[in-house]
Amino acid sequence: MKKTGVLLLLLSCFFQFACAQMNYSTKDKKAIKYFEEAMQYPKNNLTKYMRPDYDGGIKLLESAVARDDKFWEAYMLAAEYAEYARHNEQAIDYYKKALAINPNISPSGATFFFLGNLEYKTGRYEDGLRSIQTYQKINQRNPANPKLYAESEKIRRNLEYSIKLKSNPYKFEPKNVGPGVNTKDPEYFPTITVDGKTLLFTRRIYDPRVKIVTNQIEDLKQRQEDFYVSTRDEKGIFQTAVPMPSNINTVNNEGAPTIGPDGRTLIFVACPDATGTHYGDNRFGKGSCDFFVTKKLGNKWTDPVNLPGRTNTTAWESQPSLSSDGKTLYFIRGMRTESGTMNTDIYVSYLQEDGNWSVAKALPPNINTPESEESVLIHPDGKTLYFASRGHLGLGGSDLFMSRLQEDGTWGDPVNLGYPINTHADENSLLVSADGEIAFFASDREGGYGDLDIYYFEMPENFKPTKTTYFEGLVYDINTNAPLNGKFYLYDLKTKKEIVRSQADPVSGEFLVSLPTNASYALSVEMEGYLNFSKNFDMQLKDDQESYKMNIPMIPITTSAPIVLENIFFDLNKADLLPESQVELNKLYEFLTKNPSVKIEISGHTDFRGDTKLNQELSQNRANSVVTYLVSRGIDKNRLEAKGYGSTQPKIAKEQIEAMSSNEEKEKAHQLNRRTEYKIIGK
Repeated sequence: MKKTGVLLLLLSCFFQFACAQMNYSTKDKKAIKYFEEAMQYPKNNLTKYMRPDYDGGIKLLESAVARDDKFWEAYMLAAEYAEYARHNEQAIDYYKKALAINPNISPSGATFFFLGNLEYKTGRYEDGLRSIQTYQKINQRNPANPKLYAESEKIRRNLEYSIKLKSNPYKFEPKNVGPGVNTKDPEYFPTITVDGKTLLFTRRIYDPRVKIVTNQIEDLKQRQEDFYVSTRDEKGIFQTAVPMPSNINTVNNEGAPTIGPDGRTLIFVACPDATGTHYGDNRFGKGSCDFFVTKKLGNKWTDPVNLPGRTNTTAWESQPSLSSDGKTLYFIRGMRTESGTMNTDIYVSYLQEDGNWSVAKALPPNINTPESEESVLIHPDGKTLYFASRGHLGLGGSDLFMSRLQEDGTWGDPVNLGYPINTHADENSLLVSADGEIAFFASDREGGYGDLDIYYFEMPENFKPTKTTYFEGLVYDINTNAPLNGKFYLYDLKTKKEIVRSQADPVSGEFLVSLPTNASYALSVEMEGYLNFSKNFDMQLKDDQESYKMNIPMIPITTSAPIVLENIFFDLNKADLLPESQVELNKLYEFLTKNPSVKIEISGHTDFRGDTKLNQELSQNRANSVVTYLVSRGIDKNRLEAKGYGSTQPKIAKEQIEAMSSNEEKEKAHQLNRRTEYKIIGK
């Protein structure tokens, strides 16, 4: 809400004192002269930043009250000017002095409203509540200004909520990330890879190439935003950050990056120069600030391009956050209102099958408010959303909030992250690590290296996301060891839902993806000219284990070696395929469809326990079940051969198993022997 100015109230005689000079509360002519000069001073005098000079007006009003310290009109106007100049503490002092002289300045009690609002903004919650309650008591029966009264209700709720939060603080001990990242220049908007080893952030630097704009704020002259990247050493210390390459960093501003979990996809914001059209060399935008994307191939980043699709518009797009599967993009969009102010909300866009991003949609009204939402983070768990807002109940300014994805696919009502993470000042741009243990933010608090620095702190238990780890490794040719850019898919075995679709680096063959813990996954890796690779594993990590690592050997189709179908499942002593097998079966079907000349043998194997004849029959029936499924999908049965081997072809010999010391070790060996395989028998 825009506050009705005290100056306007004065001019409309709202305070019930005559606007004529002879009815001022003072008789001192010099005091009146200072006051009347002050009324005109801001609009007739501009600062070097081309703004009204309210500070000059305040000096004249100080001269007025020096002549007569009971001149309450001068205190009121000084309070108004101080608030416009964002000297909130000074404005509170002036309001209190005016009310001490004349408690009945306004019959509607509006001055108590203005005072209470400022006390809320400065964290004086108990004082603010008393001031707002005084205003409401005066207006409880017939409010002189219904809109102002409605706003007072909102402020009262915020004040009561703030008092409650502040009375229940929790441990909050932020630590500076260190000199490898932070300098005398401002550092902010951090983003980090899922393994926590690479931190990318924005730094505002001096650049002599930047053209000086005459009326630009002094601190911003010849400064522009670039990206820097720092890596952690074995001790966990971030090393000296280096700038991103020149095809990413330009003389224009680049900021607010979000990096994919593998560190190979970077989406960032670029804004045009003063012409409104130039976003950097060979960059073209759609208007205002746009998203650009670049990919890392080996050790080189591609030239950024405008994000494909319909996410970018002529509006202001900023502060993107990419989901861990790379398919969903949350961001802030700002649009000018009729009054000229910027209204910012959280939007979401989805990656389509053709590689383009969809038209973005605003998040629902339980997330977005009539006020501003200013930053957003989707955690790698895909279920926890962190964002800043001025519209939800909070401690003042913009506060940080958390929302969790519900089972029906909607976002739950936001929860304030509480005190002391949130204060009466602006909190913004939270970054939470994949494991949920720590969070990063930018602050200009005392003890830093200068201006904004990046800090981290331990995340309170109540606000932690689902713990997420990472799965990393290398895809390579089993015969030549050459790296391969195989496509790999990860599915939740319980839900059969695709969790990750990605591709190994085409130069190095390396991959790194984010996965929630405490779930079982089916892995399928594909590459033209190679047999499909499959594996299943549980992300039940030990306390000292950070990730799941696997190197993936790909076998050329010309090879006749058998491949274990890791994700084919049967009940004990039965041949009926379990639902969890569908993911693997579909991948085998797709492989046969893409390679129509290939003929395969499906083989069943058991462990050596139990009756030999029954084991033979069981293995044959299980192989038959797989063939039957593939034929039902349309694969020619002449391309398929089912064969049961019982326990005659063990992976681990009976003698080796019997020599094992623990039952757990023996059981794992039996599991390896119980398997379903396929191999090429014709092409």
